[in-house]
Amino acid sequence: MQIGKYKLKTILSGFIGLDGGAMFGIIPKPLWEKTNPPDELNRVTLSTRNLLLISDDKKILIDTGMGNKWDEKSKNIYRIDPKLEIKNALELSGVKTDEITDVILTHLHFDHTGGSTKYENGKLVPAFPNAKYFVQKKNFEWAMNPSDRDKGSYIKENFEPLVKEGVLHLVDGEIDFDDNISFRIINGHTFAQQMIKISDSSNSILYCADLMPFISHIRIPYVMGYDLQPMITVQEKKKYLQLAADENWHLYFGHDPDLALATVKHSEKGIIQNKVFKDFE
Repeated sequence: MQIGKYKLKTILSGFIGLDGGAMFGIIPKPLWEKTNPPDELNRVTLSTRNLLLISDDKKILIDTGMGNKWDEKSKNIYRIDPKLEIKNALELSGVKTDEITDVILTHLHFDHTGGSTKYENGKLVPAFPNAKYFVQKKNFEWAMNPSDRDKGSYIKENFEPLVKEGVLHLVDGEIDFDDNISFRIINGHTFAQQMIKISDSSNSILYCADLMPFISHIRIPYVMGYDLQPMITVQEKKKYLQLAADENWHLYFGHDPDLALATVKHSEKGIIQNKVFKDFE
């Protein structure tokens, strides 16, 4: 798909397993297992689906997946496939890490920024050596001093080296990154997560990040147990689903294992899923 000056391309950097109850909060298992069947340890499958935006002078990557800095215990807990990571996924699309000009991070949880750094000669360095990285200032501040409840999601080796190398740029508020890319801030899942809207006069795509990880999360009550402020998540979902239905946006899902995009529509039951797509093509 082409939006403005950018060609959009999916970069599938891996799959992980997380507890189904945590992914769906108060929703009973007999409901959520219909769309997201769990394994024998009650884990549902999540993709780490990243988005690459290519123009004549830019290659912009949105989020970087889990990375490959995990020990065996963590690999088993999260069911991480060691063969899949962002570097290999990019190379399958003919793109090298040193070609990436910008990395936009929705937030600093490990499944969104794990691939931002790597070990090189025993030292942690930026995984994209020629890129500038962008994240919201308030999310960075929270990541540096998270609560006891969510500190396990913020692993500093994924972002502190970016600060030391001077490549992490802190964004303060909703801004237009350029003529086609803008940031929309949400606070339900964590503080100052930024969704990415890519648009021109004809088309709009919203990279939903963790507002709606799966297409099944289009249902308003389907809110993750991980969310710090679940009632704020509900309000944010209502706001952006309304906009998506009214303005015919495509929603892009970073964690749905099967489907990348969907549109939504108004119905007698409220806003519901309309068309779904495995990818852009």
